[in-house]
Amino acid sequence: GETKYMFSVPEQKRVRVILDADAKNEADDQYAIVHALLTPKFDVKGLIGAHYGSRQYADSMNRSYEECRKLVSMLKKTQEVPVYRGASEAVKDEGCFEYSEGAKAIVEECMAEDERPLFVAFTGPITDLACAWLAHPEIAGRMTAIWIGGGAYPDGGLEFNLSNDVKAANIVFQSDIDLWQVPVNVYSKMMVSLTELEMKVAGCGEVGDYLFRQLVEFNDSLAEQLYWPTGESWCLGDSPVVGLMIDQMHFLAGEQEAPAVDQDLRYHFSGGGRKIRVYHDINDRFILEDFYAKIKKYARKHT
Repeated sequence: GETKYMFSVPEQKRVRVILDADAKNEADDQYAIVHALLTPKFDVKGLIGAHYGSRQYADSMNRSYEECRKLVSMLKKTQEVPVYRGASEAVKDEGCFEYSEGAKAIVEECMAEDERPLFVAFTGPITDLACAWLAHPEIAGRMTAIWIGGGAYPDGGLEFNLSNDVKAANIVFQSDIDLWQVPVNVYSKMMVSLTELEMKVAGCGEVGDYLFRQLVEFNDSLAEQLYWPTGESWCLGDSPVVGLMIDQMHFLAGEQEAPAVDQDLRYHFSGGGRKIRVYHDINDRFILEDFYAKIKKYARKHT
């Protein structure tokens, strides 16, 4: 049932992947999840459904969990890609946190006897990573975390993923976890038009039709909200995690002192904090064209 390519990824260059996603928050996580599941370089060890702090949905984590299960089922990967429940809410403090089954899965994969690199990617709040590290700090040095979140440097500011768990972000920033951050000014470069998605995603089998339809339905559901979305465009802002796991594009990033984040989501620096990798740009063409090619190829194979 796997898509066949006219090339192979050498086994020593394949990577292990866990993707933690607030998949039912809006409509772009689904694109990143499908992209990851269709990428031959990845050995996907699991998906984790994340909370997204919505006042409208007290069960936001379970909604994300069910959306992850739906996508895995559509791609006929239920036997090979487990789906886990993440924390149901934000970290209260370092002594009061939920050690979710998703956090446990992160720890177990970190401690597995497998020499291939492990990436744990977060497209929502970084809660489950903070909880995993608080429970088992020895996981640091055994994986690379990639996070879509946080305001632009140097000031920080309003950003949705960060707002859903500021304590978790501070815990991870001040930990010794190898962290790559893609802040809002960078992931916002992943702009697409709905026409582009209609032409390149809709019609690519059941999964392509679903990806396009659920985005249009979400867009329509916010018709009365004037400031966002704008009506004919979308930001596939979660997809950079997939591109960076295919090719880390290190020349688009730099070392940055990890900030402390206040409740207004502003960054503060002591001058002596540890360093993290922060991306200042992203190759949106590479990421989008790779996704379009893979979903089209998958549809040809399975239609």
